Amino acid sequence: MASVHVDEAAGSDLTGDGSQQAPYQSLAFALFTQGQSANVLVRKDPTIEYAEPTQSSLKKAKKGADGLEKKRRKAEELAQQAAQALNDERDKRERLLEGSKKVQLVEDASLPSAIRVKILNLKSLRGKRARVLGWVHRLRSQKDIIFIVLRDGTGYLQAVLSGAPARTYEALTLTLESSVELVGTLQTTPEGKAAPGGHELLVDFWRTLGAAPSGDDAFTNRFNEKSEPSILADLRHLVLRGENASSVLRLCSAMLSAFRATYSEHHLIEVNPPCVVQTQVEGGATLFKLDYYGQPAFLTQSSQLYLETCLPALGDVYCVQESFRAENSHTRRHLSEYTHLEAELAFINFDDLMNHIETIICETVDKLLQNETAAALIKQLNPSFTPPARPFKRLAYVDAIAWLNEHGIKHEAEDAEGNVIKDADGKPTMVDHAIGDDIAEAAERKMTDIIGTPVFLHSFPAELKAFYMKKAAKAPGSGDNLVLTESCDLLMPGVGEIVGGSMRISDIDELLAGYKREGIDPAPYYWFTDQRKYGTCEHGGYGIGVERLLAWLANRYTVRECSLYPRWPGRATP
Repeated sequence: MASVHVDEAAGSDLTGDGSQQAPYQSLAFALFTQGQSANVLVRKDPTIEYAEPTQSSLKKAKKGADGLEKKRRKAEELAQQAAQALNDERDKRERLLEGSKKVQLVEDASLPSAIRVKILNLKSLRGKRARVLGWVHRLRSQKDIIFIVLRDGTGYLQAVLSGAPARTYEALTLTLESSVELVGTLQTTPEGKAAPGGHELLVDFWRTLGAAPSGDDAFTNRFNEKSEPSILADLRHLVLRGENASSVLRLCSAMLSAFRATYSEHHLIEVNPPCVVQTQVEGGATLFKLDYYGQPAFLTQSSQLYLETCLPALGDVYCVQESFRAENSHTRRHLSEYTHLEAELAFINFDDLMNHIETIICETVDKLLQNETAAALIKQLNPSFTPPARPFKRLAYVDAIAWLNEHGIKHEAEDAEGNVIKDADGKPTMVDHAIGDDIAEAAERKMTDIIGTPVFLHSFPAELKAFYMKKAAKAPGSGDNLVLTESCDLLMPGVGEIVGGSMRISDIDELLAGYKREGIDPAPYYWFTDQRKYGTCEHGGYGIGVERLLAWLANRYTVRECSLYPRWPGRATP
């Protein structure tokens, strides 16, 4: 008979098999597993030889083995009982389902006619019969009662099914996200109970309109809050049904409505520029090119140039338009396609521009907080939100460079080709900021978070900005050779840049020189250049990244949560 080995120091009762290479840890477990007549050899630790156990340790181990056997039998008995209970429950369920097929629900024509209504408008129907259609958002059974939380896009409604409505085959097989029609009497929620809207529907008739699957393909099995981001992106069409995701989109709608109301009060007119263009605004490297009836064309990076042409005809204007940037950026604040809220204003100066941006942002936020529904969404998504205090801090670019260095915020060193310089360990070499550097996103966001309030970062060097931006007369401390622009970015804590704006070149010769400096053929821009030919004026404008502003309002980590179907490099589905 082969010997069974026990090493009380290095063995394992979980992974051991009793061999010398994989000994058990306890003598009791060895006897329980191999039988009490097994030839067992024991050692205290790997430094000594195996030997037969003493009679006293063997006696004690046999008692331990008997105890393990009793536990095994008890576990086996409990498993059999559980299996039997499961079979009994399954049989009971099958009998119940079979019997439920005989229960036929018919709408009672003798009852008062039910009024079809959206959940949002239910309050006025308390005490009356209502007909509501929507999706099963939550589902719970309690004895012979089924509780449904219905969602129809305007709100949530608790519905109670009891009696015959809860005994039908449809009721017993109802699944989350099925679409249903519910008919019943709307009653105020009993004292001490809570329900959305303060009322619940006592259902007397209902039917399934579109059943959702159960089993492996059930809604709750597709994803959860811990799912990988790629899965959540693939299933965005289902994620949208969640309370947070849908609330973000509701807040976006309310925010755009508030912006439109604010612009109307300031007499800006909304226009709708084209998305297919043949000119660039923010540099050719980020253009999405396409074939347009045999002609080269691009998806717009910005509607700014078109908005400028509207000034002489309509006065101050704005648009809400999609913009596209083909930059290979995967940061949490970048999208390849984003909603761009842009405005252009005539006969203003640089201070007017920044004052206007501040006013529009603050008045829009005030409108949201004054709107009961919008304010509730902000409180739900961002409980600690407080409106920004005015005036916003203004920080010149040259002062920002000094601030970053004073606070030890460095950036990655780059060579002449723009490649990051790394040390012997492969880590990026970090250096102080210098005048002329483009302040990186990480440094910019860190600075904003430390300051803790909205910041206008302004007066950037011309070499860092677009060809159409107006040059500043002079900035204190900027140096004799540094040409600055009347440009600004509005930075918000937690997000960074949400607005970029500038005064535009109003002189035709200066604009033509800008084309030449950037290597741009002026011919396709004839219509834009003509604005300086036929009655030029001092003017400026800006663009707001709607998803970024929404991320700030709703305290979302990434702008991808703030887009209906976000697009970033490599992602164009669903």
